Amino acid sequence: MIASGQVGPGAGETRLRESRLVPVTLTTPGLRLVEHELAVPLDHARPDGEQITIFAREVADLDGLDRPVLLFLQGGPGHEAARPTRHPSSPGWLDRALRDFRVLLLDQRGTGRSTPVGALPGRPPGEQAAYLTHFRADAIVRDAECLRGALGVERWSVLGQSFGGLCVVSYLSLAPEGLREAFITGGLPPLGHRIDEVYRATYARALTASRRHFERYPGDRERVRALHERLARDELRLPSGDRLTPRRLRQLGAMLGMSAGSEKLHHVLELPPDSPAFRHDVEAATAFARNPLYAILHESCWADGGTTRWAAQRTLPADYEAAPELFTGEHVFPWMFEDLGALAPLRAAAERLAEHDWPRLYDPAQLAANEVPVAAAIYAEDMYVERAFSEETAAAIGGLRPWLTNELHHDGVRVEGERVLGRLIDMARGRV
Repeated sequence: MIASGQVGPGAGETRLRESRLVPVTLTTPGLRLVEHELAVPLDHARPDGEQITIFAREVADLDGLDRPVLLFLQGGPGHEAARPTRHPSSPGWLDRALRDFRVLLLDQRGTGRSTPVGALPGRPPGEQAAYLTHFRADAIVRDAECLRGALGVERWSVLGQSFGGLCVVSYLSLAPEGLREAFITGGLPPLGHRIDEVYRATYARALTASRRHFERYPGDRERVRALHERLARDELRLPSGDRLTPRRLRQLGAMLGMSAGSEKLHHVLELPPDSPAFRHDVEAATAFARNPLYAILHESCWADGGTTRWAAQRTLPADYEAAPELFTGEHVFPWMFEDLGALAPLRAAAERLAEHDWPRLYDPAQLAANEVPVAAAIYAEDMYVERAFSEETAAAIGGLRPWLTNELHHDGVRVEGERVLGRLIDMARGRV
């Protein structure tokens, strides 16, 4: 199928320049896959300017080829969609989704098989930064609208996990007429310019998670203290050649917000520090080489207007000075562009983005007038998305039905996909 690529009605005035939808159909055990590639503008305000490609994989049961479409928006930022398998089902919510839908797994711009973002070789830092301003939720929504128009879908449902939930709230602000219903898991953002509040709240969660980890595994506290002393004194090189620094060691805490995060952290810390296994596992848990967009855009993805100015660095609590063994969470710091060789080529661009004056992502008036059925799972002790802000936003979106639970962590839809997605579908459709 070749389509004109004209955008759906909610994507503003953007029109694509000779864009083509190029489908490839494949089969895998129990599933029919259709792979789509579509050219879209880098800057949707300049449709005749530089073009990039977005990739999406359509997944359907063999007896469900005519079901309506569910667009999945992945967490991140800067991560591609999951690659589907059936035995066992992956991602974990896929079986439940396929009972009602064909699922469209979008590799958000800059990730996966979409036009990649690396070090942007050959571009000076100012041009790198200008290029990278076009990879937030608002651009992803406009890409989705281009894809919806090219596929000829009148309206579709959407599921957003974590950062994908931020994209859904942008979708409800920018192009609600493209949506039939919306489901959000662990991704209701604060509205307005509140970047420092975001980081103060997530630090509080990270500190609590650190202390709970040491209560569960008391021996890990001394292990981490000893590691900090050694790293301040001696060089310990990771497989990439990067030096493991105490501040990078703290970033292992990013895993603590997941269902089995404390156990996984303990299994890293129990390894001998001089072993290849320890060095490999630490690097794998703190690496950004594969998906540099995460480090570049993490703070800006929270910026509903204004500048970020390295919010995580500015709001770092004094607790970490008093107890250096405590872990940080999903926080990005300017020093990462020095300590991590893979990020060093983007250091100057990152500095510019930290001072960039970001436009708003969300329209409070449109959200208040929302008529799209929306259901959202809010995790009471979410380490990455503050519950209090999510509840405020839930109340600000017309017709949104929230589900507040302390039984699940941030990855609830991955570990209990049948339960979580099934409940959200029932809530949005008024069955519970």
